Amino acid sequence: MAIIQCKMCRKLFDSLSSKICPDCHKKIDLDFIKVRDYIYDHDEGKISIDKVAEETGVEKPIILHLLREGRLIINNLEGGEGALLCEICKKPINTGRMCKNCQDKVASSVQKSAGGSKPAEPDKPPPQADAKRGGGMHTRR
Repeated sequence: MAIIQCKMCRKLFDSLSSKICPDCHKKIDLDFIKVRDYIYDHDEGKISIDKVAEETGVEKPIILHLLREGRLIINNLEGGEGALLCEICKKPINTGRMCKNCQDKVASSVQKSAGGSKPAEPDKPPPQADAKRGGGMHTRR
């Protein structure tokens, strides 16, 4: 465990992986419920993050955090200062960190770099180790 400073309240706490303290997590969970309910009740037109913050009393950074985490989706997100943008192409999005197009590009790139894009060739036998060079697996006795 490491002692780190909460990125929300700046209080020191023991953490295994989270950068937000347990108290702030509880507050965010309560704020999530307020914002979620507001969005469900006002789904008919354009919604701005500023308006949601004003109507619910939840701070704008918390709402943005919930959107980036993917816990909230605002389908009719109004642009402007409160708009959420793709971190790669800067197009407006309604949840997460990237638009669908950039997500697909990143996933494709990761798959290619991991070697997942080449289909297996069933006709070829697996390469054999060269006996003269002492190839193959070695074990220690």
